[in-house]
Amino acid sequence: MTLPNTPQGALSHLKVLDLSRVLAGPWCTQMLADMGADVVKVERPVAGDDTRHWGPPFMPGADGRPTQDATYFTACNRNKRSITIDMAKEEGQALIRQMAVRSDILVENFKVGGLAHYGLDYASLKALNPRLIYCSITGFGQTGPYAERAGYDLMIQAMSGMMSITGRADGEPGGGPQRAGVAITDVFTGIYATSAILAAVEMRHRTGEGQHIDMALLDVGMAILANQAAGFINTGAEPQRMGNAHPSLVPYQDFPTLDGAMLLAIGNDGQFARFCQAAGRLEWAQDPRFTTNPRRVENRSTLIPLMMEVTRTRSTDAWIALLEDKAVPCGPINTLARAFADPQVQARGLVQNQRVARVEYAQAAPETIANASYESIRTVASPIRLSAAPVQLRYPPPALGEHTQVVLTELGLDAGQIQDLQARGIV
Repeated sequence: MTLPNTPQGALSHLKVLDLSRVLAGPWCTQMLADMGADVVKVERPVAGDDTRHWGPPFMPGADGRPTQDATYFTACNRNKRSITIDMAKEEGQALIRQMAVRSDILVENFKVGGLAHYGLDYASLKALNPRLIYCSITGFGQTGPYAERAGYDLMIQAMSGMMSITGRADGEPGGGPQRAGVAITDVFTGIYATSAILAAVEMRHRTGEGQHIDMALLDVGMAILANQAAGFINTGAEPQRMGNAHPSLVPYQDFPTLDGAMLLAIGNDGQFARFCQAAGRLEWAQDPRFTTNPRRVENRSTLIPLMMEVTRTRSTDAWIALLEDKAVPCGPINTLARAFADPQVQARGLVQNQRVARVEYAQAAPETIANASYESIRTVASPIRLSAAPVQLRYPPPALGEHTQVVLTELGLDAGQIQDLQARGIV
């Protein structure tokens, strides 16, 4: 479905078979779908993707009461079509193979070897479609002693060392390792997988052949340690938890204000000097202990308490008003309510509302129609801004099996065949 008078998406020529569930794989396929790819999500009959049930919170219905549809699912499944297939049955496996033959890309996050049992592994599908780009997402990758283990974001945040550098120091109130407030390893794995898939598409232009992509949450968890990992593997010095402070920049953390707190993210000496002048403490910028960032890091324990005495004298809004026009990076520490109400967030259109057309549910499985009692779904907009092929909202996050009849018809099945498959629980 292409919107009238709008350019086609950048990836509108690509067909994606999505056998993934939960977050990392669906995040990847949603990115591809946002850029125009035709993504067909294969789900289990009746149950569907696990995240359909990961609530509360649940979607509010037209009457204001919660439905049975978790909001989690809406975060990573827009612009997709949903089909239900029981892949444990031979007829279901045959349908997926037919779809794979017609697809450019397949994304799955089963355990290592899990799809080989069904004849849906890369080797089997490559024999049918040599151009297929097959992306496997697992906790620990296709090789190594942990390959057959299940992997979850929280586990990876712990095993990668991410939690050891997140949170307040042990001696402080509330000290101890903490996870990030979002499943960042899953999200980053989805983003890395998208990049790898697009690289494989580009390579296919030259070779005419697809390839297997092996994405592991642990690999990604280690990679996104970024500067912290670089510091450790080159010096052997273990980074420590520092709350909101930065190991290599000062001042770069939260500061108390008259009515709450603000965030200062001063990244160079010029910004620090401008802050000092605005705060009426120009002597700090001239103090040999604080003139350069390495010296400020060395004397962090002296400078930060001095700054906190000063930041407590004004309100958060007053500090922001004072510093904004002096190019000193600062901002409030918002709740989600304040963040989404921010005029910049609103100006960028970062909340998008998609109407759920009642007619679309006529083809959904009966048990899902009852849950589709809401008329619209809000999602956070894609941050990708392409001038020639902007991201489009084509489909809201689908009801379970919403597009089963349409997709099977595209495969060449007639109404009688589809009814027979439904009667036998294959779809």
